[in-house]
Order: sequence, then C-alpha cells, then structure tokens
Amino acid sequence: MHRRDFIKTTALTGLAAATTSHTDLMAAHHKSKRKFTLAFYGGSLGIQANQKQAIKLASRFGFESVEAQSGYLANLSQGEADELIGWMKQKNIDWGSSRLPIDFRKDRAKFEADLSELPKRAAGLKRARVSLVNTWIRPYSDDLTYNQNFKQHTRRLWEVARILQDHDLRLGFEYVGTTTLLIRAKYPFLHTLAETQELVTAIGTSNVGYVIDSWHWWQAGDSAEAIHKIDPATITLVDLNDAPKGVEKQQQMDTVRELPMATGVIDLKPFLEALVKIGYTGPVRAEPFNQPLRDLDDDAAAKVTINALKKAVALVGG
Repeated sequence: MHRRDFIKTTALTGLAAATTSHTDLMAAHHKSKRKFTLAFYGGSLGIQANQKQAIKLASRFGFESVEAQSGYLANLSQGEADELIGWMKQKNIDWGSSRLPIDFRKDRAKFEADLSELPKRAAGLKRARVSLVNTWIRPYSDDLTYNQNFKQHTRRLWEVARILQDHDLRLGFEYVGTTTLLIRAKYPFLHTLAETQELVTAIGTSNVGYVIDSWHWWQAGDSAEAIHKIDPATITLVDLNDAPKGVEKQQQMDTVRELPMATGVIDLKPFLEALVKIGYTGPVRAEPFNQPLRDLDDDAAAKVTINALKKAVALVGG
C-alpha cells in the first residue's frame, strides 16, 4: 500500500478532533456503564490483516474485540480453534461478529453457490465459539419493486438463517438509510429500522435481528426511543460514525464519512445512551469510509480509531 509521511501528518491533523487524552480516557473508563466492546475491523479502516494479525493489532492498541474471519476459521480443527481462543484470552480480546460470506442480492445461481459453502463456514465459526454474523441490505433495485424485493429477501435470508441457526449463530441486518442512495436506481427498498423489523418478522426464525449504524440511524431519521424497544440480544453489530461538516443531510454521500466525534454533525450521545440503556453487549466498530484514515499506516490508523471510539464512549461514562 502506498504510504507517504506528509499524507500521514495531514491525516493525523485532520483526525485529531476525534481523539482525546489518555488521562481523560482512563478516568472515563472507571465510571463506565457500557457492556459492549470496542471492536477492531481492519477492512473498515483500510487495514489488510489476516486473523492473527488483526488480533495482535487489536490487543496492541486497546481494542476489546475483533472481527471473526470465517474463511480462516473454517479451516481450523477443534484443537486449533481452542488454541486460538486461549491465545485471545491472554490478550484480552473477545470475538466481534463475522461478515456473512454470501451475496444474496444478485441472481439465484450466485446465491446458491455461496449458500452451498455456508455450512462449512458456519461450522468453523461455531468451533471458534463465534456467535454473531452481520450483513447489510441494499436500499434499491433496478429490477425488483419493493414487494418483489422484500419477498426475495425473505425467502433467501430464511434459507441463510436456518443454516446459521443450526450452528448457534445469530444474523443481523444493517439497513442503509443514506438518502442519496435511494434515488440511485428505479426502485427504492428497505432503509429504516421499522422496515428492517418487518423483514425480521417475515423471516420468522429466532436468530435474526439487527446491525445498527449511527450514520444510517441518523440518515433515516430514526430515534433513540426506537433503539430502546429492541431486544439487545438481537443486535449483532453496531457501527459508530460521524458525518462531514458543510454538507446538507440529504446530500451526504454514503462513502464519505468521518470517525466518531470528528465533527459532531451526528449527535452520538443519545445513540450510545440507548445502547447502554438496553444493555447491548456486542461489538461496536468504526466504519468511516475515510480516505485520510485509509492513507495512514496500519498502526497509525488503529491508534486514531481506538482513540475516536474511546472519546465517543466517554459520552456515556467510557
């Protein structure tokens, strides 16, 4: 990856608003009420790291959980998985969630090909004692009306959920609320928490739920009160992001975001307070789609991100 010192310096200056002092972070930690973990997901930060590299980076910079890579874990024996878990415990790192390795958004042939590999991936996750899986719902279609798309999602994700359920895995769906994406194609689709709840109900298995992203929560006009009504056990991942200044809310671009607390455009306090109130215990990651962050070397990107996450959770006691 192309790295340049002057880019690093510029980026760190631009990201400095998302950091806070070590003393402040430690003071906040002692009065923390949260049960969720601060999670390292390298791909969200522009960091290419295999499973063991990700665990090392997470431990080095003070993250508390790490993304589970199903492709790697599927090839481990039970003994190897147990050894990995023991090593993670020594480093005080828990599992976050694992990305669903299936493209259910395209044609049936692609979906079935991916689905045929899912039992192996799911078995690997279970051996490693991973319990959470995440995916996202595309909020538009060129070909399917809302009702047609809803029915297709219900059928396909029911098939996925049944396999995951057989391996004690929960699946969360991230709704994408970005306004500019809703006009990208002919037919808009599910893009709010309420609509996601309708999909969860339609699928009907006991292991499906939600991924909640502060960006999409804000874009969709959802509220903290809506989060209060969610069973925390149904949330498999939370994304924490901020938005650029100087851009109207309905003109914001989905792939141009900021680290949490970088600008204050998104009011994260009620969002985080809601997670604390319901007792959410899963992973919270940053997913900023931020080019200056991606231009940093891996250590610098990890450090800036954990500082941003800790500054955010200081709003609710650290």
